[in-house]
Amino acid sequence: MSAKQNNGINKLSFEQAIRELGGIVGKIEQGEIPLADSLTQYEKGMTLIKHCREILQKAEKRIEKISEEKKTEDRSQ
Repeated sequence: MSAKQNNGINKLSFEQAIRELGGIVGKIEQGEIPLADSLTQYEKGMTLIKHCREILQKAEKRIEKISEEKKTEDRSQ
C-alpha cells in the first residue's frame, strides 16, 4: 500500500474506517472482485485494522489518564 493511501487511512475516523473495512469484507466474501484485487483489498483492510487499533489504544490511554486524575482528585478531597 502506498504512503499516500496509508495517509488517507490515517485521516479516517474510527467509524469511517470500520465502514470501509465492512465494505471490503463484503466484497471479498461475495466474490465481487478478482483475486488480485482481493489481495490489494485485504492489504488495505489490514491497514484499516491497524489504524482502528491505534485509535482504540489512544482512547484507552485517555480513559486511564482521566481515571487516574479522578482518583487523585478524590484523594485530595
